[in-house]
Amino acid sequence: MRAFVVTAPRTSGVQEVINPVAGPGQVVVDVSRVGVCGTDVEFFTGEMAYLHSGHEKYPLRLGHEWCGVIASVGEGIDKNIVGKRVTADTMLGCGNCYRCLNNRQHVCENRFEIGIRNGWAGALAEQLLVPAKAIHFLPDSINDTVGALIEPGGNSLRAAQAADAKAGKKILVWGSGTIGLLTAQLASFMGAYVHVIGRNAQTLSLAKDLGANAVSQDFEEVDGGFDAVIDCTFDKDIPNKALQVVEPGGRVVYIGISGSPSLIDSRDLVLKDVTAVGILSASPGLKGTIEIYANGKVDPTPIVAATVGLSETTDVLSGKRPTNSGVGPKIHIDPRKD
Repeated sequence: MRAFVVTAPRTSGVQEVINPVAGPGQVVVDVSRVGVCGTDVEFFTGEMAYLHSGHEKYPLRLGHEWCGVIASVGEGIDKNIVGKRVTADTMLGCGNCYRCLNNRQHVCENRFEIGIRNGWAGALAEQLLVPAKAIHFLPDSINDTVGALIEPGGNSLRAAQAADAKAGKKILVWGSGTIGLLTAQLASFMGAYVHVIGRNAQTLSLAKDLGANAVSQDFEEVDGGFDAVIDCTFDKDIPNKALQVVEPGGRVVYIGISGSPSLIDSRDLVLKDVTAVGILSASPGLKGTIEIYANGKVDPTPIVAATVGLSETTDVLSGKRPTNSGVGPKIHIDPRKD
C-alpha cells in the first residue's frame, strides 16, 4: 500500500510499504480522511520533543486525526463490524498499569500513540492497524470531514469542560488555530460568553462565524474579568498572561505547548485562588464529541480549508496552502487520492 513516510527532518514522501495485518484483538482500517496538525509539523521539522526523548525516531509515519472503514479484523473480534465507519483513540495504554486500570491510559508511561509515539504507524496511509478496544463507531450523520475532526474536537471539548463553560461564564480563548476555534465553538455551544484573541484576522472572523461573541488581535484590547482563560497557543509567554487576566477564583486551562519552558509565578496562582488544568489528549472527550457532532448542533467543517491527496502532504507540512483553500487553519489529506 501507499504511505507517507518522514525519513529525516524535512525529508519525506510517499512510499510503498507492507499492508498491515490484524492480529488478535486488532482491526485494519481503510483510511478515508486524515487531518494534519501542529504535532505532525514538529515531527517533520525535527522539533518534536519525542524525537529528542527517545519516544520516537525516524523513519516515521504520521497521522492521528482520522476516520475510515474497517476492512478486516483479527482473532477474537466480531466480523460483523467489517464495513463500519470508525475513528479511534490515539493513546494506546499498556492495559496493565495503575493508570490504565483507572481509566487514564492516555497518560500510561508505556503507551503507544498512533502516528506519534513508540513507532505505531499513523493514518497517512491507505490502511491503518488499530486495537479494536480503541475504536469509536461513527453514525451516518458524521461525514468524513467531521470524522477526522473528532480527535482535535475531543481535546477542545475537554478544554471547554475544564474551563467550566456554561451560561453566565465569560471565557477567553487564546489562539485561533484549529484547537482554539474548536474550543471557542464548543464553549459557545455550552452557553458561555466567548472572547477569542489571535493573530490572524481571517481565522478570527471565522471564530465569530462559529459562535464567538468577541474577537481581538491585540492583547491590550482585552479588559479582563474572565472566569476562565484557555491557552491554545504555542507562545511561552501566554500561560503567565492568562494567569494575569483570569478572575480570582477562576480557571486557567493549558492545552497549547510551547517549544521552550513557560514560566508562571505560583504565588499569583495561590493568591488569586485559581485552578490550573492541563489537557494532554482527546481520550476522555472522544465519546462526547461524537455525540455533539452527530446531533448537528455543532458543525466544525468550516475549520477545514482544503482536502488534498497523499502526494501533497509534504507541501502541507512545509506550510504551503493548497490552491483555492478556504480561510480555516486545517488541511485534510485523502489517502485514496494521489
